[in-house]
Amino acid sequence: MIAEPNAASNLPSQKENAVHDETVPESAAQNGNCVRNGNLKTPREKRKVREQCENIRRNSTGNRRVSQLQNGQVVEAVTLFEVVSMGKQAMQSVVVDWIEAYKQDRNVALLDLINFFIQCSGCQGMVTAEMFQSLHKKDVMRKMTETFDKETGLQYKKFMAYPWILTVTWPVDMDNEDYPLIRSGPYWKKFKANFCEFIAVLVQQCQCSILYDNYLMDTIISLLTGLADSMVRAFRHTSTLAAMKLLTAVVGIHLNLDVNKHNAQRLYEVEKQRISGKRTSYRLDQLERKRKEYEHKLLEIQNMMNAIFKGTFLNRYRDVIPEIRATCIEEISSWIKTYPDAFLNDSYLKYVGWMLYDKQAEVRLKCLLGLQGIYSRKELVSRMDLFTNRFKDRIVSMPLDKDHEVAVQAMKLLMLMSQNCEDVLSAEDCEMLHQFVYTTHRPLAVAAGEFLYKRLLSHEGDKEVQPKGGGKFGASTDQLKRLIHFFLESELHKHVAYLIDSLWDWAGKFLKDWECMTTLLLKNAEEDGEALSDAQESALIEIILATVREAAEGHPPVGRGAAKKILSVKEKKIQLEDCTKITEHFIMVLPQLLAKYSTDAQKVANLLQIPQYYDLDVYSTGHLEKHLDALLREIKDIVAKHSDMSVLEASSRTYYILCSEEIAIYSQVDCARTQMIDELMNQLNQLLDCFWQKEGGFCTDAGEISRMHSTLRRIAAFHNAHDLTKWNLYDKTLRFLVFETEHGSLPVLIILPALQCTYFSLLWQLAAVSENSPKETLFPLRRELRRFSQICTCFLQHKEKDVREKAFMILCDWLLILSHLDSNNNQEAVGLLGYLPNAPLQEKLLSFIQEHVFMDEEDEKKDLTEEEKDESCKLDDLHKKRSLLAAYCKLIVYNVVEMTAAAEIYKYYVKTYSDFGDIIKETLSKTRHNNKIQSAKTLILCLQQLFQTHAENQDSSSGVDFSSASFTNIKELARRFSLTFGWDQVKSRESIAMIHKEGIEFAFQGATGVDGKCLPPNLSFLVIISEFSNKLLKPDKRLVYSYLQRYITEPLPCRGDEWQPLVWYRNSLLANEDEESSVFGSLGEWPPMSSSKTSFKRKLSNGSLPETSQTEAASKALEQQGASQLPSTAGKSRKRLKSREMRLQEHLPFLCPGGLRRRYCKDEIKTEDVSEEGPAEDTIEDVDIVGTDQDI
Repeated sequence: MIAEPNAASNLPSQKENAVHDETVPESAAQNGNCVRNGNLKTPREKRKVREQCENIRRNSTGNRRVSQLQNGQVVEAVTLFEVVSMGKQAMQSVVVDWIEAYKQDRNVALLDLINFFIQCSGCQGMVTAEMFQSLHKKDVMRKMTETFDKETGLQYKKFMAYPWILTVTWPVDMDNEDYPLIRSGPYWKKFKANFCEFIAVLVQQCQCSILYDNYLMDTIISLLTGLADSMVRAFRHTSTLAAMKLLTAVVGIHLNLDVNKHNAQRLYEVEKQRISGKRTSYRLDQLERKRKEYEHKLLEIQNMMNAIFKGTFLNRYRDVIPEIRATCIEEISSWIKTYPDAFLNDSYLKYVGWMLYDKQAEVRLKCLLGLQGIYSRKELVSRMDLFTNRFKDRIVSMPLDKDHEVAVQAMKLLMLMSQNCEDVLSAEDCEMLHQFVYTTHRPLAVAAGEFLYKRLLSHEGDKEVQPKGGGKFGASTDQLKRLIHFFLESELHKHVAYLIDSLWDWAGKFLKDWECMTTLLLKNAEEDGEALSDAQESALIEIILATVREAAEGHPPVGRGAAKKILSVKEKKIQLEDCTKITEHFIMVLPQLLAKYSTDAQKVANLLQIPQYYDLDVYSTGHLEKHLDALLREIKDIVAKHSDMSVLEASSRTYYILCSEEIAIYSQVDCARTQMIDELMNQLNQLLDCFWQKEGGFCTDAGEISRMHSTLRRIAAFHNAHDLTKWNLYDKTLRFLVFETEHGSLPVLIILPALQCTYFSLLWQLAAVSENSPKETLFPLRRELRRFSQICTCFLQHKEKDVREKAFMILCDWLLILSHLDSNNNQEAVGLLGYLPNAPLQEKLLSFIQEHVFMDEEDEKKDLTEEEKDESCKLDDLHKKRSLLAAYCKLIVYNVVEMTAAAEIYKYYVKTYSDFGDIIKETLSKTRHNNKIQSAKTLILCLQQLFQTHAENQDSSSGVDFSSASFTNIKELARRFSLTFGWDQVKSRESIAMIHKEGIEFAFQGATGVDGKCLPPNLSFLVIISEFSNKLLKPDKRLVYSYLQRYITEPLPCRGDEWQPLVWYRNSLLANEDEESSVFGSLGEWPPMSSSKTSFKRKLSNGSLPETSQTEAASKALEQQGASQLPSTAGKSRKRLKSREMRLQEHLPFLCPGGLRRRYCKDEIKTEDVSEEGPAEDTIEDVDIVGTDQDI
């Protein structure tokens, strides 16, 4: 009998005397006796056999004893499992020693190897072996079983491992999916690699000696095949991996033998031609014997390969465990690449093709990686025609796979197929694959960029074949035109940054050829008839901007990539060189481009973004001030020509970049900026003189209004980035707003820019508040801040929707700024200028969101059809609504408005999930991070309000209809809220407990009647909060359950349907709680409760529990006593522990029994002092916990 060491704890730190192995004496094994200690009748006989086994084991393992230093101690490995666990250093010598032991006594050595495979499976059981020749074949087949013995709790598996029949016995809990191959950590990952290495080394060392003895391999193959058929995952996984690695090693041996056979055959032919006549040669006979020996060995190897393939692979490549399927596919791909003459045919390829449809990404990934190795070799592709035709459509669709890594490898495989297979991909396939350059997942986009570049942009001969008139840019020009054509054909014009980023790794050289690009733009049609069209010029300017940004910033665009990557020293050097190259080129070229396209707003807006990537010191070091003057002149002309906000904001930002005080050109740029602002203010003053009339009215001329609108927009665009306080703009724009609040007749074209200018003026005044600002200057500013807040609040009711939305956005930002002032450590200024919205203003803000974000959407669905509103208008409206909602949610997150206001927002979480779900979910996450308890109260408040609305709409006599749509929606909302807490129950335990506490109190609110036996009106609310029960830890469920009991009187008439919500909620708390089930009996009955004649509603002040009566205390004592007397299902699982409720009370004070005086943190609730009576409830004592070893 082989008594196996505990594999779970069988680490290299074990000593020799810690291992208890019993093996079979050789004589006993050869005589066919059953090798079991149970057959020996007396203790003396058992001890004798055990001593013989230990002597044989000691002799067989003495030569391969390995020492390794761990933790300052020498650890000696005495089993193969321990040696493999230690590492690869001694692998070769250990295998050699095992082969020597096998040659001396193969039965003992083989039992040692069998024990190794069982140990590697994590088995903590025992292996029993009996000789095969003592039984008839029919009896053997009848005894090949795998059963479970209920009496002993052990699992038995009997199977053939020639020449033995092995019986493996293990505890039933072995199927807990914890065994060496799947354990986490670097140690066990190393163990898996060592395990595979051991099998490869074993086959390699045996190929010249015992591999062909018709004994070793038969035993190993039958052992692994038998274990691979087990119902236990550990056996199946370990043996399948071993069998696949064994077949891989055997394939390598077969390949070497095949080569040797062909060499021997050639030598034989050469030697045969040298011999004349009928004379025989010793050399010829020797070669003939050698050739026949190789043929014999090849035949045996083929039999081994067939046995493993048919016995293990064909059964396990469809296993329910994805790791086993992935192992099979990985190895068969290896066989095909290693020995294509035998395996590269449809009989084997079909398995890889079938597994492309596997549900698990791991398996699909192994298929794609294996196919990449095949399609990368042109000599193999010609034999893949049938496979390619059969599975091409599936491979083409796999870049859409939900798993990112699978999609990336599928794209790389298609790249190889496109290169090595002629016309395998149709034009439609390529067109679809090209669009992946716009995907947000960068690795997939880069793979698609390689596909696009090599298929479409990079043609052989581009450098040699120069187009006519192309000059030195011929090849680059041709590539650029193809790229522009692709960009325009894709019709995704707003995503050029994604396109450039996808191509950057493959086409970076020609994408940095800015000289070629600008030359193509400045080319006149008269000079060259192949000038670009207007659409092509716009596309090329967008490409130039995207390439400049990519080169200067060195990271992917927004939305592609989680964060900015850290550049290496080499990458930083390249980035600096590119910035210098950009600056030197565009300093001279950009004024020309602006002059050419000065009337085109879109082109100019893109071109004006290039200077922000300049190295501005080049202006002074290179003496290029004249080019700066040219640039400033062009920008000034552009500002005078355009009123488009994108152009004006780009111009303003360019001045902001150039006006840095640290650089030498500051004075030159500042002078030009001041001159331009003076001209704008003069225009505004002239227009104001004409606009305001003596009678107190204003000019209604459309031309005057349009000019005023354009001037105010220009000033607003520059006021955003530049301080224009010295021009006294505030009084001029404020007059517009005051007039509108009093008379309400100004055009919208004037109100919007005037509101924006006034807002910017006040922001610059706030920013100017310094540490030494006198108090006299703060009071006027404080008055103006409040005045502007009142104006914005008034505009929330404006008749024009654009004005209302603009006022709301500004007001939200304004409140956020005023509530978080940090005026250069001037606390007095913060106290005077700080401002928080009062309750009426908070109500107005919330009403605005409900009307303009949520109600408007419902009204549009009723009033507008699909034809009345095109898709672009819908997207613009949705973008505005998302901006409004995000602005309001920021006020909630930063505590500007009460967190309870979020309850109104959360109501629409499910209904508007597709449009606003991400914003609401992020708000929920941020508020929970700020204050767990208050956030939980907000969630339960939302559900309570929805429940009350539902109850008001229902017929009071019929009760709550659980099947109604409104109740189902509330329950679904609660489920979604529960999902937002994630899997970390410890992190969210306080929030979940607070939700149950508030929910229980609400459910029993308003209960009346004699002895509190009347049905509470909100009892059905327990069904809703039951959605949060699965987020409770097991000890917390007990605590919440005990809290629920305080609202129940005895006896409880809960037999009727009207009390069913209470039963459902109780069941959700007692799920998987055997202790309570055994004590409390059936689900429909409740435990004995207090007989005190109090109502259902026992309101807690500040979250504390009411005083506990002596009856309740006695009841709890009986419950604890009953629980302590429960029979244990496992003797070792019964432990003496400190009461878990002590720790719960430290973390969940709002559910603690009364009497505890503990101050909680600021985000939690204080426990209120109650009467000193009831000591049985307050005393913490040791209790017996049954079956708690799993929770510790």
